[in-house]
Amino acid sequence: MSTRDLLAVYRDYLQCLNDRRWDELGLFVVDDVSHNGARLGLDGYRAMLEADAGGAPDLRYVPEILIADGQVVSCRLFFRCTPQRTFLGLEPTGRPVAFAEHVFYRFGDGRIAEVWSVVDTDAVRDQL
Repeated sequence: MSTRDLLAVYRDYLQCLNDRRWDELGLFVVDDVSHNGARLGLDGYRAMLEADAGGAPDLRYVPEILIADGQVVSCRLFFRCTPQRTFLGLEPTGRPVAFAEHVFYRFGDGRIAEVWSVVDTDAVRDQL
């Protein structure tokens, strides 16, 4: 897969997340996907993403820095949202938050196979 194709697939994946098209997640993610070293599988990964969107319904995945090398995509995602329910393990206060996530994806056969992610939860906690 070319770098251009890989980035196009990744952008389509983000659009899938932003549109909350959870039933299409398997088009972008393998069945035995892992996240930060834990094998979640597609159902567990989907549950994690749905929990984030459920906690902050206005959550949108916005790539600020996006790079591909071989079969790896690295991205700095930026978020602005207002948590309505427990979000990232934190209770909402009604205040909006802005924060970043640094994430690396290893692709296999054109889909995401491994995800390594660091979310700036300290920034979220400080704003809440």
